[in-house]
Amino acid sequence: MGRKKEHLIPLEKSKKVIYLEKRGRKRRGMSVFAVIFGVLGLLCLLYCLIMGLFVNYGTRFFLVWGALGVFFEGIAFVLARRNLLERLPIWLKLGAVFIFAVGMLVFALVEGMILSRFSSDGQSGADYLIVLGAQWREDGPSYLLKKRLDQALEYLEENPQTQVIVSGGQGSNEPVSEAEGMYGYLVEAGTRPERILLEAESKSTRENLAFSGELLDKAGDRVVIVTNNFHVFRAVKIAEKLGYEQVEGLAAGSYPLSLPNNMLREFFGVLKDFAVGNL
Repeated sequence: MGRKKEHLIPLEKSKKVIYLEKRGRKRRGMSVFAVIFGVLGLLCLLYCLIMGLFVNYGTRFFLVWGALGVFFEGIAFVLARRNLLERLPIWLKLGAVFIFAVGMLVFALVEGMILSRFSSDGQSGADYLIVLGAQWREDGPSYLLKKRLDQALEYLEENPQTQVIVSGGQGSNEPVSEAEGMYGYLVEAGTRPERILLEAESKSTRENLAFSGELLDKAGDRVVIVTNNFHVFRAVKIAEKLGYEQVEGLAAGSYPLSLPNNMLREFFGVLKDFAVGNL
């Protein structure tokens, strides 16, 4: 009988074993999240590298992906080290979770609104077509601007009564104004010069539409705005805010590899224009 008692586990020790097993499950859960954020961080860093090396985007916005990668790797580091996580005050952890959840909700809502105009086809019979400017390079239009111009050419061919406004000023890295470049592109493609109006002073989407609106009747004319698919939602909403009463979008394509970058940049564009009252 004495030997058998020696092999019994005391009640206090059995409770401790059960408690440690519960902590183990929680730790494994944290490790899963650490892996998820770690993978997300690596993907963001890789995408930033690809954009920087292989895509001539014209801006440095792609560096945001590098910052996101570092941020996600930082989260993964904290989640993977339980002792460090336990030292953080509860208000900080709850606040971080709340901010992250709200941020993801806002991101999902804005991206949903952007996607809602992704396939806008612009009904025929518009009085004016407005082609929004994008970067003009030494060798011609950038990829995104060429997509807009080719989409405009299709519409103009099908709607010979429609006039077109090419809108965009000259940036510091552009040889001519975007409007001048677009004018030459359309004329060379067969569009009659008298159908084309130039707006060559604008520096932003809002200015594109504000200055172009001075060349037409915003209350009476039917207007179709040509821009890339990820940009249609914001462009149309800005136009409506400026008093365009009959306006819709015509979505041109975009470069698949840079689409995540464009969608993220457009997310911040929507937030900025909402904050300053443009939407």
